[in-house]
Amino acid sequence: MEYEAIPGVTLVLGGARSGKSRFAEGLVTRLPGPWIYIATAQAWDDEMRDRIRQHRADRAPGWTTVEAPLDLADALSRHGHGPLLVDCLTLWLTNVMLADRDVPAAFAALEDALAACTGPIVLVGNEVGLGIVPDNALARAFRDHAGRLHQRLAVLASQVFLTVAGLPLKVK
Repeated sequence: MEYEAIPGVTLVLGGARSGKSRFAEGLVTRLPGPWIYIATAQAWDDEMRDRIRQHRADRAPGWTTVEAPLDLADALSRHGHGPLLVDCLTLWLTNVMLADRDVPAAFAALEDALAACTGPIVLVGNEVGLGIVPDNALARAFRDHAGRLHQRLAVLASQVFLTVAGLPLKVK
């Protein structure tokens, strides 16, 4: 089945290596460019640096990358006029939590920035709530914040997809 990016916000969720980024990139590249890729990952170690390099190498030509590990709302405010991809919300949430920032305030700023954007936006996030209950408070807080963030953004989104084994399922 062929899907298209549409005006407004599209939310793409899935587990690790589910194909969510590839699917999201495909939605955006069906639109006329230029395309903006807002990357939220931070390279904390060599393995993560390699992952980031590989992710960039796998992208089709024509993307402009904007690094926004913490200030996602600001990046959206500056670049939210054209086709845009944010990858990924849960890495951003990790960064916000590790920086000891106010999570509810960060969520509110993100929602305000999304509301002000005029171009189509595709958001990517990891669905982390399908597994076991984490064994420590930080991991449980992360899982809970991620679930709440995805719920809030799903309300704003005009479409929501869940990817499983490289296959997208339209949820909304």
